Amino acid sequence: MDTTPMDTTPVARRTGPTRRRMLGTALALGAVTPLGLARTASAAPAPVSSGTGSPARLALPAPTGPFPVGMVPLHLRDESRLDPNARPGRFRELMATVWYPARSADADAYPLAPWMAEGALKAFLDDVGFPLPPALAPLTAGHEGAPVHRTGRPLPVVLYSHGAGGHRADHTIVVQELASHGFAVVTVDHTHDGITEFPDGTVVTRDGVAPGLYPRDYAADLLFLLERVIDLANGRNPDVDGRALPAGLLGGLDARNIGVAGWSKGGTAAALAMVADQRIRAGLTLDGRMESNPAITTDIDRPFMMMTAVYTRAASPYVETFWGHLRGWRLDVQATGAVHSSYGDNMTLIPQAGRLLGMTEQQIQSLVGTIDPDRGVLIQQAYPRAFFDLHLRNRHCGNLLDGPSKAFPEVVYHP
Repeated sequence: MDTTPMDTTPVARRTGPTRRRMLGTALALGAVTPLGLARTASAAPAPVSSGTGSPARLALPAPTGPFPVGMVPLHLRDESRLDPNARPGRFRELMATVWYPARSADADAYPLAPWMAEGALKAFLDDVGFPLPPALAPLTAGHEGAPVHRTGRPLPVVLYSHGAGGHRADHTIVVQELASHGFAVVTVDHTHDGITEFPDGTVVTRDGVAPGLYPRDYAADLLFLLERVIDLANGRNPDVDGRALPAGLLGGLDARNIGVAGWSKGGTAAALAMVADQRIRAGLTLDGRMESNPAITTDIDRPFMMMTAVYTRAASPYVETFWGHLRGWRLDVQATGAVHSSYGDNMTLIPQAGRLLGMTEQQIQSLVGTIDPDRGVLIQQAYPRAFFDLHLRNRHCGNLLDGPSKAFPEVVYHP
């Protein structure tokens, strides 16, 4: 949930933005909000009842692919970098999650993972001023630890970078959609610029952070993550605690077909990572600000797609400059009525939370845009998948990337 005014500044502590506070309120009020309030409108998935009279959970839309989804968290340590935001002499430590297609026969035997780890979610609620039990937190489609679906071919990989002040679950809709269609997606928390929880229960937030993180720091995390993907592809477990990995994960990733995606500051970082490492074959930014110091003026000769909302070429000279240095396949699409937070889980969680709080449609739209939430979800499921299908698997699934689509009339293609 991006809160920094521009990507070239470090993070600073501030009161949570309205959309974040509202979502936190709804999660916290789950213990006291009547279920009936959740059914005042129909645009987003209805919260899921426990069947026992307890309050409903918020719900994420199910992925559309043929495979169930598996996931496993990883605790990683970069011994090539000291972390200036940690205690002196401490190497940079990160939490990541690998999402992947799971073996259908076994997936249901493994529990569904929560949207955020319990301690991290509590910190999120504390940050927005509502330290109550997070009774409404959604579950994901990811079965933790389920065996990997193997077809004899390794899985293409997408690395994911969140926005400033966010966390690696911010785009679970996109991530589990890709996994359900046969991709491995590796998400990462950018420690000290969001909220993350480590296996020992330590929770790290952005409180009091100095000197803070820039897009280039995010990009360094992505490049480190790329090396850990190569470890996994070569049969090496990179988890510093020696966590047991799901059957089929070691040796199951394709180190020759790696893409990168990111939202807001993470979108800028995705571009910087592509500039730095030719092994990243394709990049996607979800309303990336593309603000870096210096500006991104290095040519990129590999495929890149921009899904814009607020940070368009017309509105931002940084985005326009970046577009001019894309020398390979490129595409710029914009969903009419979208705002910065429309690409991500906010698109469905905020409407559900708003209805639990009795907000009007106009109030909800001020937070996630005027685009219909159901349509917004379909767009963020369809376009990233089509892009990575084409450029990591050479699969041309329809004509979605060729020009205006009858299936998505609200999406504008900018030449």
